[in-house]
Amino acid sequence: MSDLMMNRRLLLGGSMAGIGLAFAGQTQAQTRGPKPKLVVIVARGAMDGLSVTVPTGDPNYRALRGGLTIDNALAMREGFGLHPALPGLKAMYDAGQLRFAPAAAIPVRVRSHFDAQDVLENGGEALRQQNDGWLNRALAAAGGGSFKGLSVGAQTPLILRGAAETSSWAPGGQVKGEDRIASLLQDLYVEDPLLQGNLARGLETEAMAAEAGGTSLRRNDVNGLGQTVARLMTGDNGADVVALSIDGWDTHARQNGQMQTRLTGLDQVIGGVHDGLGDQWANTIVVVATEFGRTARANGTQGTDHGTGSSLLVAGGALKPGGMIGDWPTLADNRLFEGRDLAPTIDVRSVFKGVLRDHLGVDRAALDNRVFPGSAAEAPTLDGLV
Repeated sequence: MSDLMMNRRLLLGGSMAGIGLAFAGQTQAQTRGPKPKLVVIVARGAMDGLSVTVPTGDPNYRALRGGLTIDNALAMREGFGLHPALPGLKAMYDAGQLRFAPAAAIPVRVRSHFDAQDVLENGGEALRQQNDGWLNRALAAAGGGSFKGLSVGAQTPLILRGAAETSSWAPGGQVKGEDRIASLLQDLYVEDPLLQGNLARGLETEAMAAEAGGTSLRRNDVNGLGQTVARLMTGDNGADVVALSIDGWDTHARQNGQMQTRLTGLDQVIGGVHDGLGDQWANTIVVVATEFGRTARANGTQGTDHGTGSSLLVAGGALKPGGMIGDWPTLADNRLFEGRDLAPTIDVRSVFKGVLRDHLGVDRAALDNRVFPGSAAEAPTLDGLV
């Protein structure tokens, strides 16, 4: 039985119901020996960065966040802490295998999930500028096209769509790439205060049900997902690059309970990748990005609304030790973006470029013109990031 077929059977026997695969790039057996591995996790729904990398040293933090203050953050250097639901990532940080950009954003200032996710994944400087994804283009530019990409999920996300895609698989049989559409919902309420209020009340009810046990299925779904992903990345035919989406970050109401659940799941997924890859973890980078952040202040239902800057995480055994990526704008009132959001200090593309250049070997010209068209002004983050 081939490695690919065995990996598919492993997936069918795993805990993620309704999962699917889409393969991109080369499908022939890869050259033996260590190859760089990359996992890109998209946190869909706008992850609250101030709850992930908590700015405990900012004098404005506690007064600004109010009931959303995280009192027991896991201490890091440079005046930050990790949410207490991230003990696995804290261990990676202590081992020099986690870095963070606490104030990152896409290049376009929008508050619509649909629009922001499009920009995050197409890699352009404007809405719907590209019809394919930057990770797909990076596969074609890296290593002479010898890297294999894999999308894990019910549908292939935009980030991995494009010319490199060769086949796909989902429970129930083969499907064509052009028949899949992104699972992105138009954010119709973003400019309508009345609808936004109604939505927040509905989400509060949903969150109360979730805290009463309604999220048990979701928690079970993520349990073991990381190790399943790792299995699909091992062997001569294992994937080199994986795109994975984790939903549920649109925390308009009762945010604290929801973040505990979501971040526990994220910690388990990355920990599963770490454990499942074994020795190959030393050649691996994991990037976690979201479409935008959330408001610095809580709303009336102890949640947050759509914001701008958020956290971006880079983990892995291939990462060079270091601390914060980019600058911290502070939470002073006169430094908030439009008086309400964490102000971004770094473009997410700069971090992506640093990873692709240093880890997958994509040259600067390809990054500026092909992978992220028109982005020459955004230099790759840090020399020797990985």
